[in-house]
Amino acid sequence: MWFLIVFLVIILIIAFKSIKIVKQAEVYIIERLGKYHKIADAGLTIIIPFFDHVRSVVSLKQQTMDIPPQGVITKDNVTITIDTVVFYKITDPAKAVYEIQSLRKGIEYLAITTIRDIVGKMDLDQTFSSRDMINDQLRLILDEATDQWGCRVDRVEIKDITPPADIRDAMEKQMNAERNKRAAILQAEGERQSAITIAEGQKEASILAAEADREAKIRRAAGEAEAIKRVAEAKAKEVEMVYSAIKNSSPDDKLVQLKSLEALKEIADGSANKVFIPFEATGALSGLGAASEVFKETKEAKDNKASK
Repeated sequence: MWFLIVFLVIILIIAFKSIKIVKQAEVYIIERLGKYHKIADAGLTIIIPFFDHVRSVVSLKQQTMDIPPQGVITKDNVTITIDTVVFYKITDPAKAVYEIQSLRKGIEYLAITTIRDIVGKMDLDQTFSSRDMINDQLRLILDEATDQWGCRVDRVEIKDITPPADIRDAMEKQMNAERNKRAAILQAEGERQSAITIAEGQKEASILAAEADREAKIRRAAGEAEAIKRVAEAKAKEVEMVYSAIKNSSPDDKLVQLKSLEALKEIADGSANKVFIPFEATGALSGLGAASEVFKETKEAKDNKASK
């Protein structure tokens, strides 16, 4: 009875030692008598108890490693602190176990030395503006160096770059000065544009006013010319009518002289300061004076006769 119990216990121990279940995205490194034997993939694996054993469990998933913040001196002798994270993946589990004692320590030390080498060739301002370039150089160097360890570096990211306190204060002052400068430039540009716009508006208004005044003067002159033309045409018609009437009625010299006097009256009513009377018109004036004296004497004689 005791023999059966001991036999069952031995069988269970052997079964426990022999049967291994490997999880997904993991592999087992199996050694036989202290020597590399095989890599057990995900699933059920049978090993020989007391001869085989699992040296290491290796994850095939992408892993992250946070590099401790490191003080780095730039080209212009400024000490800054850089915080970095590395994304890597094991491609050859056997090399990751047997080619290096600690893969994570190797990646960490290699990343630290590479960061110091890259940033040491840059100025402070360049380190802030060249993060992508630093990330790419770090990834290329780390990927090439860790290839012999069965590891692939997929990505390197600089999380933070921290300058000293006095440098931060100087940078903040410089940033405030730049902001004030840009604000002053924008304000001056706005004022200049406003002045230009106002001047252009005043210029346009002056041009429009001058054009309107010129147009008004042109129209006023055209109206006056039209009025003068119409008056001249009316006078011409009047003269023509008078001339036709005189011509048709065969007037005597006295009628012609009377019309000449009427014309002289209109000329005298004009705006001229001096009026020149032709010599021919003086005869008409003297004749009219004599005729008026004859009419006056005749009227007086009639009045005397009536009173007697």
